[in-house]
Amino acid sequence: MAQGEIIRSDQVPTEKEQNMAGNILILDDEKNYLLVLQAILEDEGYAITALNDPRLGMAFLEESEVDVVITDMKMPGLSGEEVLERVRKDYPHIPVMIMTAFGSIDNAVEAMKCGAFDYITKPFSNEELLLSVSKAMKLARAEQKNRLLRQSLHQQFGKHHILGKSKAIREVLALMDRVAPSKSSVLITGESGTGKELVAQGIHASSDRKDNPFISVNCMSFNPGVLESELFGHEKGSFTGAVAMKRGRFEQAHNGTLFLDEIGELSADLQVKLLRVLQERSLERVGGSETLHVDFRLISATNKDLKKEVEEGRFREDLFYRLNVVHIPVPPLRERREDISLLVAHFLFEYARENKTPEKMLTTKALQAMDAYEWPGNIRQLQNVIERSVVLSPHAVIDLDDLPAEVRDEETQLKSAVDLLPSEINLAETLEKIEAALIRRALVQSRFVKVKAAELLSISKSLLQYKLKKYGISARP
Repeated sequence: MAQGEIIRSDQVPTEKEQNMAGNILILDDEKNYLLVLQAILEDEGYAITALNDPRLGMAFLEESEVDVVITDMKMPGLSGEEVLERVRKDYPHIPVMIMTAFGSIDNAVEAMKCGAFDYITKPFSNEELLLSVSKAMKLARAEQKNRLLRQSLHQQFGKHHILGKSKAIREVLALMDRVAPSKSSVLITGESGTGKELVAQGIHASSDRKDNPFISVNCMSFNPGVLESELFGHEKGSFTGAVAMKRGRFEQAHNGTLFLDEIGELSADLQVKLLRVLQERSLERVGGSETLHVDFRLISATNKDLKKEVEEGRFREDLFYRLNVVHIPVPPLRERREDISLLVAHFLFEYARENKTPEKMLTTKALQAMDAYEWPGNIRQLQNVIERSVVLSPHAVIDLDDLPAEVRDEETQLKSAVDLLPSEINLAETLEKIEAALIRRALVQSRFVKVKAAELLSISKSLLQYKLKKYGISARP
C-alpha cells in the first residue's frame, strides 16, 4: 500500500450516493415554494418530503429518518423559530436551515444565534440553495458518523467502559464480572499506563455499591504524614495547620469503594494501620479518640511485584494476603495489539471533539507503525501520541512523519526502549524479551503471514516456528 493511503472506518460513497442518502424535510405554507424547492433538490438526488403544515412536520420527524430540515420563518400554526426550538431540543443532530423574506433578515440572524445552521432569503438562487444544503448535509453526515462511532465504541466498551476485543482484555473483563458482586478485596497489577484505575471503576460500577462513592487515592502523591491524614482524616488542632476537622478517605468511601493506587508505596507504619482498618473495619482520625466504623470495599493497584516486595521485607505478608483476595493482572498494550486500532479510533474522536476540530484519520503506514511499536508507556502513551498528532498535524490525515520519532524510527525506538530499562538487568532474559518483541512486530507488519515475517527477520520459517513456540507467541491476529 502507498504511504498516502488512508485508513477509514467506512467506505466513502460517491457524491451521487451521498445525495441519495440525504433525506430533507421542507416546511413552508406556500405550496409554490414547496414545489420549486422539491424539484430543485430532487434533481440533485436528495430524497424530499415537502409539507405545508409544520405540525405535520413535527409528527413526521418522530417516525422518519431526516438529515436536514428546511423551514420557512413565517407560518401559521407553528413558526420557524418554534420549529427550530423543537428540533434543537429533540433532534440536536439535525441541521435546520431557515428561509426568510428579505425584510426579515434580522430575525434570521437571531435564529442563527439560537442554533440554526444557515438561512437563505427569498427569492434565492439555485446555486445559493444548493451550496447551503450541501454544507448542511456534510454536517449531518459527520454527526451521523460520530453517533455511529459513539454507539460502536459504547458497545465495544461495554458496561465496564473498557475498550478492547483481544483475548487478554476479555479475560480481564470476565474476572471483573465475576468479582464485582462480591465484597472481596481486589488487587489489580500491571505496568504504568495500562488502565488499572479504569478496571477499578468498572468493578465498582457493576457492584451493588455503584450508587455510593468511588474514592480514589494515589499513594505516591503524598508523603507518609500527609497520606495518613488523607486516609484517616484529622481532628481540629491535631497538628499545625489543622484548623478544622477533616473526614478521611476511609470515611468518604463508607458504603462505597476505596481505590488505593500504587499501594506498594505505603510506608511500613501505614501498612500496619491499613491492616488494622481492614481487620476491624474501624479507625480513629489523627488526633482523635472516637472509634469510627466504616464499611467500604477495597480495591488496590500496583505496578510492583508485591510478592517480591514481601520476600525482600518491604511489604507486610499479612497485608498482602488481605489485599490479594482476587488478583486481576492487566496486560500491557504490546500483549493486546489487536486493540490498538480501536483505541486509536477512540482517541482520534475524543481529541477532535475536545479541540473542536474535524476528526482526523491515519494513513496505513502510520497505523502500521503504531501496531508494531512496543508502547512502553502503554495506553497512556498511546493517548498522548494521538493527542499530540491531532493538535500538531496541519492536515486532516495523520501520516507517518506526523508521529513522534520514537514511534516511527527504529533506531530511536531502540534507544528509547534501552533508556527505559533498569541499570541492573539480566542480559539473557532481556535479549529474549527483545527478540520476542521483534518477532511480534514482524508478524504485525506481515499481516501474520509467517513466510513474510521470517523474511523480514532474515530467518528461516522453521526457525520462526521454533521461536513462536518458545515465546508462546500466537501466529494469529
